[in-house]
Amino acid sequence: MSSTPYRRVLLKLSGESFARAGERGIAMDEVVHIARQTVQAASRGVELAIVIGGGNILRGGSFTAGNAAIQEATAHYMGMLATVINGLALQDAVESLGAQTRLMTAIRMDGVAEPYIRRRARRHLEKGRIVILAAGTGSPYVTTDTAAAQRALELGADILMKATRVDGVYSDDPEKNPHALLYRELTYQQVREQNLRVMDATAISQCMEHGMPILVFNYRREGNIERAVAGERVGTLVGPRRDEEPATPAD
Repeated sequence: MSSTPYRRVLLKLSGESFARAGERGIAMDEVVHIARQTVQAASRGVELAIVIGGGNILRGGSFTAGNAAIQEATAHYMGMLATVINGLALQDAVESLGAQTRLMTAIRMDGVAEPYIRRRARRHLEKGRIVILAAGTGSPYVTTDTAAAQRALELGADILMKATRVDGVYSDDPEKNPHALLYRELTYQQVREQNLRVMDATAISQCMEHGMPILVFNYRREGNIERAVAGERVGTLVGPRRDEEPATPAD
């Protein structure tokens, strides 16, 4: 029986969450930390899908600056392949903890993962498998934030959760401004008007259009993924406009 207010959750993980702070590549202790939290969250009975980035391995923008010979679209495809590498690492880490997974990719590579098919992904979720979604949408010029919003909508998730290295959405960069305010709740419109760093504009627009709530929280705090899934008060919740009141700072 589920002990969470959510039936199905889409969790967005950045590629940087697979590496130590300030480093690149894959640090398996970081991957295992994430895997342990996701398994604990799934054990509550929630159906869990995960969209992952690849910035710890490769950022497409670094190949398109100046007189780079690599075309921008090609660089984006390279970034998508990086997410598959992260997906393979996370899949093995999660399965080493006894949970069942399926790695699905938007770019076909049948030797290592299943192709992403919406109905098949939903069926895996219904069977209690943690579904790891890699390669973004399979198209260039689309961020993994937008891929996460799209997958959350088409898989019928109850909420999109974005795991970050900070406690939620701030009024300014908390690493540069010690007086930055942490917001507990925001509307989509407030995020857009204040240009707050939640997700990219396309992802926010998609969620706003379809009323998909977004929770931004710190995955590095032990147990926070499980707390978020359990509906506890963590991070910043972004949702539909309820009134015209200003954004609510944390206590």
